[in-house]
Amino acid sequence: MVFLFFVEDFPSQMIEYYGDEADLNIRDNFREPFPKHMDLMSEKNILEGQYCNSLTAYKRRKASVVNIGSKPMGGDYPIRVQSMTTVDTMDTQAVVEETIRMVDAGCEYVRITAPSKKEAENLAVIKEELLKRGYDVPLVADIHFTPNAAEVAAKIVEKVRINPGNYADKKRFEQIDYTEEEYQAELERIKSRFAPLVEICKAHGTAMRIGTNHGSLSDRIMSRYGDTPQGMVESALEFLRICDEMDYHDVVLSMKASNTRIMVQAYRLLVQRLDEEGLRPYPLHLGVTEAGDGEDGRIKSAVGIGTLLEDGLGDTVRVSLTEAPEAEAPVARKLIDRYNDREGHEAIPSISESPVNPYVYQRRVTKEVGAFGDHQVPRVIADFSEVKAEMVFKDLKAISHHYLPELDKWKMGDLGADYIYSGSNPIGFMLPNGLKELLDYACWEKQQDQEHQYPVFTLEEVQGEVKFHAELNFLRIALKDWNQEIAAIVKKQPMVLILETSNTHAMVEQRRLIFQLIQDGIEAPVVIRHAYPEMEEEDLQVHASTDVGGLLIDGLGDGVMLSPLFKQEDKAAKLQRLTTYNQIAFGVLQAARTRMTKTEYISCPSCGRTLFDLQETTAMIRKRTDHLKGVKIGIMGCIVNGPGEMADADYGYVGSGVGKITLYRGQEVVKRNVPSEHAVDELISIIKEDDNWFEAES
Repeated sequence: MVFLFFVEDFPSQMIEYYGDEADLNIRDNFREPFPKHMDLMSEKNILEGQYCNSLTAYKRRKASVVNIGSKPMGGDYPIRVQSMTTVDTMDTQAVVEETIRMVDAGCEYVRITAPSKKEAENLAVIKEELLKRGYDVPLVADIHFTPNAAEVAAKIVEKVRINPGNYADKKRFEQIDYTEEEYQAELERIKSRFAPLVEICKAHGTAMRIGTNHGSLSDRIMSRYGDTPQGMVESALEFLRICDEMDYHDVVLSMKASNTRIMVQAYRLLVQRLDEEGLRPYPLHLGVTEAGDGEDGRIKSAVGIGTLLEDGLGDTVRVSLTEAPEAEAPVARKLIDRYNDREGHEAIPSISESPVNPYVYQRRVTKEVGAFGDHQVPRVIADFSEVKAEMVFKDLKAISHHYLPELDKWKMGDLGADYIYSGSNPIGFMLPNGLKELLDYACWEKQQDQEHQYPVFTLEEVQGEVKFHAELNFLRIALKDWNQEIAAIVKKQPMVLILETSNTHAMVEQRRLIFQLIQDGIEAPVVIRHAYPEMEEEDLQVHASTDVGGLLIDGLGDGVMLSPLFKQEDKAAKLQRLTTYNQIAFGVLQAARTRMTKTEYISCPSCGRTLFDLQETTAMIRKRTDHLKGVKIGIMGCIVNGPGEMADADYGYVGSGVGKITLYRGQEVVKRNVPSEHAVDELISIIKEDDNWFEAES
């Protein structure tokens, strides 16, 4: 195990945010990084903890084994895939048919909501019908608010999921100042409510997931720890300690959030705290809540889940998409399969101490070079180096720069790339204002207008007799090539480093190089570059999100460059592929909360509690609001998933009854029981009241 020390001064005040206010909702970044009561959890213990086996060599964390029907989890068992039904639990045939589709798609566990005793009792009927159809998939009962339903379900299914935020507490959004005696009394109250379920699980061999959600922390936890990863971890540990005291260990843990940074930090801290308290290394259920649908949902899920898988964390995965549940398992499988042979990767020099704090977001300190680094948002570089045919104005549509001939002017879309790398093929027309060109040095030095184009050096070139640009230069560099001679050159010149790797453990190798830059006192900005061969679009979303997002989550990137490795394709096909790469680059930046360029939809994946068609409603809201740059809208099917689960949404659309919607501004109710046919119009009215609305351009 690696010990992690934060070598900078501990950030005792608010976390510093780097970036344009327009590109990120500032309030997400101004959270107290550690509990208000520092005596509860010492700063030293947190920072000296362990969260993975190695920061450089892939090795999966060895979790304790939990038996879940025919599919044990943890230990040396494979990482499992799971999902959740969306139909009414009382509709037995619909649940059975949906479950079969999910299993056939790759689900190894199927979760079904049990909001009351009658649904819990019907799980027995569902299970019997599945067995008749030849399906013995382990079933998981999803419980919120209703201990009596959990106690019924635990006698029927293979696993129950409880949310420590609402199993024994009702959320009233109250700030409560507890004395130590009062807080201990609360813990005793929780034990009296929770212990009967533990006894039933022990007697019936039923496993349990203690699943903390960022948005549904109890008032008690919020009052003491705030809306933080520490609060999430402590919420689960309060229940886990009761299990441990009662000698019950068939427990799985999760720390889910819609905010990928919070989610990653919470899981890491959980692992450290388990080790610190001498508890078993319980298996981890990984997931990003309310990830949304389509490309955004896949990218967001992969950024959060993939970052943890890279460090060997995770024993089961659920990708939460606002789509049919059978669509989730294939995405989860693509994520998991990246690590089947990862242990054989090329060796990366080990490191005994991390120079960054893995539990708190803080962007790496860099100097500003051109439009990179320091307070600048991460930039996107589009790679046109393989588009060898003569380019024309309209080709830049691929990266969201549109030429309007009738006006003889350029218009940039929300996903307009910041730079274009044309390699040794300079573009033959004047680029739109704001879009800058990068050229290979051998080509750049032959150009007449060197001031407005920038050179990209190879390792060999930068060590020779060369001319540097006065304002901005780029150096392509891999970990194996870094040395003190290169460091000296980088310190003298206005240089941005383009990090490259051929290692299958790509994100970790690039992270190791950035760690070396920090240790060597190098403040040059870095661009994370990855080149991908031709693959399916969903695979590309997963790969790029994991490789790039895992660095952005820790504040370790100042730019992204995704390069397609073209086969024999015509120019139109190449441009279409560049469009895809550009969209994914911006999607990863948004999912990692480093640059907000489009509307974000925090929409739950639906379940038997949902009070309206989530897919249809999300599509309807998206159609009317997706031009609102940087606004976050939560779309929740029921009160269980709102307002808590949409914790950091700007606006909320929550089912409160059949045909009724409650609308929120943040976590504040604005309008209750709005008829669903008028709810979207009312939502837009609220956005307009806040001056956050503008009309979409035709």
